[in-house]
Amino acid sequence: MSQLFQELKRRNVFRVAIAYLAVAWVVLQVADIVFESVAAPGWLMQILLFFIAIGFIFALFFAWAFEMTPDGIKKEAEVDRSVSITQNTGKKLNRLIIGVLVAAVAFLLVDKFVLVDQQTANGATEKSVAVLPFVAMSRGPDDEYFADGLTEEILNSLTRLPELLVTARTSSFHFKGQDLPIPEIAATLGVAHIVEGSVRRDGDRLRVTAQLIRAEDGFHLWSENYDRNSQDTFGVQTDIAEKIANALDVVMDEKQRAQMLRTGVRNPEAFVAFQKGVELFDQAHGSATMLESLQEANVWFDRAIQLEPEFADPYGWSADYYTHYLMDFMEDAAVTAAEREAAMDNVIRRLELAIRHAPNDNIRAIVAYDLAVITGEWRKLPALLDDVVAAGGCDSSGWMLETQLPYGKAAIALERALADRECNPLGFSAWVSATAANGFLGDWEAAIETGLKGAKVIPHVRIYQSLFFAYLGAGRFAEAESIIDRHIHRDTQNLPLRMTLAAARGDAKLAKTSLDNMLQLGDELVRPPAVAFAIVGDREAANKEAARIDALPNGHLILMLFPTICRCGAPWDLDVTPNFARLIDEADFAWPPASPIEWPLKNW
Repeated sequence: MSQLFQELKRRNVFRVAIAYLAVAWVVLQVADIVFESVAAPGWLMQILLFFIAIGFIFALFFAWAFEMTPDGIKKEAEVDRSVSITQNTGKKLNRLIIGVLVAAVAFLLVDKFVLVDQQTANGATEKSVAVLPFVAMSRGPDDEYFADGLTEEILNSLTRLPELLVTARTSSFHFKGQDLPIPEIAATLGVAHIVEGSVRRDGDRLRVTAQLIRAEDGFHLWSENYDRNSQDTFGVQTDIAEKIANALDVVMDEKQRAQMLRTGVRNPEAFVAFQKGVELFDQAHGSATMLESLQEANVWFDRAIQLEPEFADPYGWSADYYTHYLMDFMEDAAVTAAEREAAMDNVIRRLELAIRHAPNDNIRAIVAYDLAVITGEWRKLPALLDDVVAAGGCDSSGWMLETQLPYGKAAIALERALADRECNPLGFSAWVSATAANGFLGDWEAAIETGLKGAKVIPHVRIYQSLFFAYLGAGRFAEAESIIDRHIHRDTQNLPLRMTLAAARGDAKLAKTSLDNMLQLGDELVRPPAVAFAIVGDREAANKEAARIDALPNGHLILMLFPTICRCGAPWDLDVTPNFARLIDEADFAWPPASPIEWPLKNW
């Protein structure tokens, strides 16, 4: 055995093995970065590993059986030991190994400090944080709302720092009242740090405890207690945000610090009022009494505005009630023209104030875009979309998808959805948007993968509906039907999807029977009749329904939804809707819109 070891050493087999493995390691690291940057499929790395493993065996065989000589490569058995230069070859291999190791160390340093933004063990960037809802330690009737408001303002303060990735409110507040380990929460949200704390109010006295925790090891990077007057809430939230930023090495310039100081909410009761409004707002969407609940929410939003006139959020949130009022009562003869005009005036006034007091360029651009959509000023949309893209950030628009997906802007919609998902992984809307955008781009496998991941993260009915259409687009009808059977149980949602599935399969008889059953739902109908008529091929009925809506006040608020919902190109002939046609022309949108799904019963 000793002689074999010596012979392996003399023939430089060990050096060749070390040199080969060192070079292979560097090749694999570089390949991993290149493959990731070009979104290469995972099997490419597997193939590379296979060939490297095979190559290692051949390298050892050639090191044993052949030898470098001044006359070239010869079989080892043919080389005279007295003239062998294996010792010199070994020295060259030593230099090669040292060179490769130096390159490997340099690569590691570049990878750590240049190529990536300091990735943590759970894959999150180092400068990322989630602010968990502060715990209300006192038991006053409004103390929990106050604690939530303080949490949100700290979160909002941190989002004004562009170097810092901050998880959105929806995802952070998902963990309210849950006693879960910090590493588990951080891994779910994709962040490296967690902020948690508590609030106690006693009359005019306020005690706040806050700490910044590194999720990887539970180490407290910073913590502090504040004993203040309750009127100094603004000072507390700003100080906490600044200390967190400093602990994460986020350098704030004077402009950022001034913006943080300028846009904070100083009145504690405004905190409470806004949080009560948000609670009702969240309950309203998806409920059978949405408009009534939104009206109740507006009582609190208006209270917050009264207490803190420069507080931007309640202006934007409260405008939603008036938008839905215009949509819900579009055909109600009991609603006068003056009442509709007053509702639109409220939308305009509130969104303009939200723009004026917006805490950053991203929110300002998004609200301006939504305002133009609602008011029918579509000539502004291309420039406003450029503003939204330029501002970056991860906030989402309420109406942007309807004016992006069908008109050649699906790539922008996908980029925005992915940014929103990074900040708000537990919010359903980002998953819905990303799934739909992939579908409009024709990548149905990516749409299905996104929908499945989203449903696993947050099993929301809207995500299942998007996944249903992804399966339709891919022609996987059995799986689309399974989505209906397992996850869509309400008749108002179930019947329209069954009609849609029959139309996609080309079953005219079943599609029209399902349509008749669906139309019996009347006012409870979820899927618009114009869309249903289009995909079953009833062009005349689709045109009639679209023309009727176009003639209504603010009819564009309904018609603009149809191309995205339909995924069928033109749900009607544009010339039957002159008012909507004018908006399409002003926005320079292509007509017919994109049709990502083939509908065999529709022939236009």
